[in-house]
Amino acid sequence: MSDLDKVSQRIQQLRESINYHNRRYYVLDSPEISDAEYDQLMTELRRLEAEHPALVTLDSPTQRIGAPPVEAFGVVEHPQPLLGLANAFSYEELAAWHKRAGNLLGRHQFDLVCEPKTDGLAVALTYLEGLLVTGATRGDGYHGEDITQNVRAIRSIPLSLPKEAPPRFEVRGEVYLPKAGFRKLNEERAREGLPLLANPRNAAAGSVRQLDSSVTARRPLDIFIYALGWAEGKTMPDTHWETMQYLKSLGFKMNPDIAMCRSLDETKEYYQRWLESREDSPYEADGIVVKVNSIALQQELGNVAHEPRWAIAYKFPPIQGTTRLNDIGINVGRTGSLNPYAILEPVRVGGVVISQAALHNEEDIHRKDIRIGDWVVVQRAGEVIPEIVGPVVSRRTGHERVFSVPDRCPVCESEVIKPQGEAMHRCTNTACPSQALEKIKHFVGRGAMDVDGIGGKLCRALFKAGLIKDAADLYYLTREHLLSLERMADKSVSNLLNSIERSRNRPLARVLFALGIFHVGEQYAELLAETFDSIDDLARASEEDLLSLPSIGPKIAESIVAFFRQDGNRQIIEKLGRAGVRLKKDQTERTERANLPFVGLEFLLTGKLESLSRPEAEARIKARGGKAGSDVTRKTSYVVVGAEPGSKLLKAEKLGIKTLSEGEFLELLSEANQSHRDSEEGSSITGR
Repeated sequence: MSDLDKVSQRIQQLRESINYHNRRYYVLDSPEISDAEYDQLMTELRRLEAEHPALVTLDSPTQRIGAPPVEAFGVVEHPQPLLGLANAFSYEELAAWHKRAGNLLGRHQFDLVCEPKTDGLAVALTYLEGLLVTGATRGDGYHGEDITQNVRAIRSIPLSLPKEAPPRFEVRGEVYLPKAGFRKLNEERAREGLPLLANPRNAAAGSVRQLDSSVTARRPLDIFIYALGWAEGKTMPDTHWETMQYLKSLGFKMNPDIAMCRSLDETKEYYQRWLESREDSPYEADGIVVKVNSIALQQELGNVAHEPRWAIAYKFPPIQGTTRLNDIGINVGRTGSLNPYAILEPVRVGGVVISQAALHNEEDIHRKDIRIGDWVVVQRAGEVIPEIVGPVVSRRTGHERVFSVPDRCPVCESEVIKPQGEAMHRCTNTACPSQALEKIKHFVGRGAMDVDGIGGKLCRALFKAGLIKDAADLYYLTREHLLSLERMADKSVSNLLNSIERSRNRPLARVLFALGIFHVGEQYAELLAETFDSIDDLARASEEDLLSLPSIGPKIAESIVAFFRQDGNRQIIEKLGRAGVRLKKDQTERTERANLPFVGLEFLLTGKLESLSRPEAEARIKARGGKAGSDVTRKTSYVVVGAEPGSKLLKAEKLGIKTLSEGEFLELLSEANQSHRDSEEGSSITGR
């Protein structure tokens, strides 16, 4: 076979694969590979066709924009094609695009407009005499599906416009499903036993392309208008930026993060800001779109093939990939929980090679129908532990195996049980070595005793060497003990001993959290430390005593009492006391705590705050003596309402709990500061 025949064969393979995945993505709304993997196929095909132009055919995927419209919807012809965008996967590729545009224009200084590339479904909306008359999908770029009835159900799309609107014109936008809406939709599908949707983009596309528009109406779809398609009967502004402001004045919803960039350097900074904050966004974005601002320059640059020369998508690193699930392993946690995890064929996602991923529990594995040997879609978002989105069912061979949790602990071979009402299986042996090691790792971690210099590897080394059997043994380590370990030099030993020494004086709440009492996280540890002056006082508390505290339910009360009943736990606490670890509050701490302005108040946050992140807001509440709750109860004092609040707001309204806007919350924080400063005059927030 000649080299040209090999190239021709590879081109045909790529075309068949891309056509298959186009249908899965555009028509069935059920992709089997990530966007990044699809882009790699298209990039290779474009390269081979560029090197061998004689092999280019009219039916090649590179000569099309999307996928043919589905005739069941009716077909709409686009007066002007809805073109796709070329992609840049690095700053070098973006700079090369900018240079090409500059060379064609004979100038390299021109304004750019940037906005996040919302991951949804492109639509064209046509208005006649101020009324919405047609809504259509992109389709193949020239013909789209008639989805007029469905887009009418999206509340952020205006059905009528003010008289200032052109007599006849078209706007283009991206219909998307916010992350919160996507999570809620998948939760509903899980309850109904339906397959989960892979991502918000496919959820949005599937919602818009419903033959029954009432289904579309029930889903919280939204839209960002990103361009004017064409207009008749009215002169339009000379720049894209001014056009967007004009469309906004007519009532169309714009992405609030659209920005004017005067140079390529400003565009780079914009991209970096979005790359770092993309996980905080309420919607999915897979990159930014960069456009030449001047309409005249856009027209001068024109189009090439099926892409405009005046715009480009600068893509973020992928956060999804496809790989094979080789096996499912099990870790035993500090509470005895058997935690399954995926052992994967290594795959690069988001710039990181992933070989393991979270699987949560057996129920979740079966709900997603994940089997050993499956090809699976893996997702990585920010620094979150990678997880498996779901299997690629079409690639199954019949040799895949259904997973089940063993009836014996994989570490100590003790009996495994699944308590009623719980999702996790648990090892029944409280002396299980794996539980002991995980408890030590938790004890030294941040938010607990924060022993700087002791990580998971050193914990394992100390445990394996027999130098520690529980967390309290850390305080009895000597210089000689530590120097006996490999790679432990004199300076690092000194630093470690100093860190252990500093941790002896951690506040009572940190000690309670570090002990790893089942169901007692940081918030409950703080609550217990506020109520009880010492660990001894807490150990004497009955379930009835604990149930009288806000937010403490039967499970938590029972767990706390059970913890202090166990001889092993009491022995660890005694060893900590002998080692000088602080197990009670001092008088200063008690006095200062009692004078804080939010003592006795419980706040709950719902929705996104503009001026504070959620952790910052909760930290400010706690610093003033208040509690940050996780659910609305009759003990909740205030519900702070940000943008796009969830169902907790409705629950609060039903219970008659006072709600605060973000501005009112900030004012309350400010008043609390003044109240604390003026405490000698008796002013207090608790009197509101």
